[in-house]
Amino acid sequence: MLLTIDVGNTNLCFGIYEGETLKGSFRLSTDPGRTADELGLLLCGYFQRFSLPLDKVEDVIISSVVPQVMGPLEGAVSAYLGRRALVVDRDVDPGLKMAVEGKERLGSDRSVACVAAVRKYGGPCLLLDFGTATTLDAINEEGAYLGGCIAPGLGLSMNALTQGAALLPQVELACPGKVLDCTTVGQIQAGVVLGYVGAMEYLIRRAREEMGGVCRVIATGGLAELIAGSTDLIQVVDKDLMFEGLRLIYQRRK
Repeated sequence: MLLTIDVGNTNLCFGIYEGETLKGSFRLSTDPGRTADELGLLLCGYFQRFSLPLDKVEDVIISSVVPQVMGPLEGAVSAYLGRRALVVDRDVDPGLKMAVEGKERLGSDRSVACVAAVRKYGGPCLLLDFGTATTLDAINEEGAYLGGCIAPGLGLSMNALTQGAALLPQVELACPGKVLDCTTVGQIQAGVVLGYVGAMEYLIRRAREEMGGVCRVIATGGLAELIAGSTDLIQVVDKDLMFEGLRLIYQRRK
């Protein structure tokens, strides 16, 4: 079995593969204060809960955007699984073709997701990842990376509003179904969630214009289903895209 780990700003996401089949997945909150033992015991607990044999894990591959977590996480993998984790960009190149030259390297999380999108859906395509931040990445018909943009995530947008306005409460991230509401909660949801959907629709349309035509639009990340359910511009929601990208990068290395 292969253990894939996506270390994000908000969550650590674990996916367990047997061959090409995702057998299970789970999430932990991203907490740099956790020790290797804490992470290892939580990992063991999940395997035991679902009767997955821990000793059958042959390899581990990690994509991370939180360097502070890597020491304890790699320590947990070593101590509790007896494996040395492969880390994208450090130990293995994601293998994403680039259509543009640039000095800055694309974040490993975005590279991994793009690799999976190219393999599963082909190009041209737009990939939106709705996490702590929202990223939009463009892939051309040859499967090469064209460029993208970064925006504050929906959760950050909600927090900015409620923390900056003393009388506005923190509310659930949900689509109210209409813009004109009579309650404070509904009005906040309409303004933040539907306003965010409108911003994403603008970015999608503008990106498609810059790419020169129609392309498939794919969404992933924890808030992908919420956003995609409120617009007809997103054709595919694939919540396991990061796991699949990590698996593909691991298989290519072999």
